[in-house]
Amino acid sequence: ILVIDDSTLDKPYATKMDLVGYHWSGKHHKVVKGINLQSLIWTDGDSIIPVDFRIYNKKEDQKDKNDLFKEQLLKAIERGFKVKYVCFDSWYASLCNLKFLRGNNFYWLTRMRSNRLVNPDKKGNVAIDSLEIPEKGMIVHLMGYGMVRIFKTVARNGDGEFWATSDLEMDELKRLSIAEQTWGIEMYHRGIKQTCGVEKCHCRVAQAQKNHILFAIRSFLHLERYSFKTGISWINA
Repeated sequence: ILVIDDSTLDKPYATKMDLVGYHWSGKHHKVVKGINLQSLIWTDGDSIIPVDFRIYNKKEDQKDKNDLFKEQLLKAIERGFKVKYVCFDSWYASLCNLKFLRGNNFYWLTRMRSNRLVNPDKKGNVAIDSLEIPEKGMIVHLMGYGMVRIFKTVARNGDGEFWATSDLEMDELKRLSIAEQTWGIEMYHRGIKQTCGVEKCHCRVAQAQKNHILFAIRSFLHLERYSFKTGISWINA
């Protein structure tokens, strides 16, 4: 599978550093000052291979995260990656992105926000969270897109989480297996921060920051290669 997500590289003390802005941080659970890194990885559940990265800098590039999303997937196609599923968080689940994936023959799996409108019985659109969704999932019509299969899970805090896929044959076991593999991108972001020093560049110039990020990613790839050959986790390498 291919997994796409973003992460904020903390730069709390930066005052005149290029690329730095205010972004949401999952680590701090609030908006913080930093560089927003959008990553694309390939994973089979064991290995994690960085495919591409982009720096979100709309002020200079005039590109939003959805533009970067498409750029990265097109680059993966160009580089010859053969995958069945593309996975991402609800933030990227816009109709435009879903149609883009369908047009490029990708199955996708994503979380869905509880207020997304679907039509389960040809009687009208309703919010996903108003439905009684069986464990095996339910095929519905996603407003503006077409037929999808939706699932409901329960988060650790007890709230319901909703998933959707374009693979109408997917069952809950398959969904769970793919969802577990998507956590590879969290491990990847943790790896480049904790073991490869991706946040530790103090250069002010944008190109120097991008070079540092690239070399941190290359370092992670070497660690992952070592882990694959020896069976020793890069955490312990």
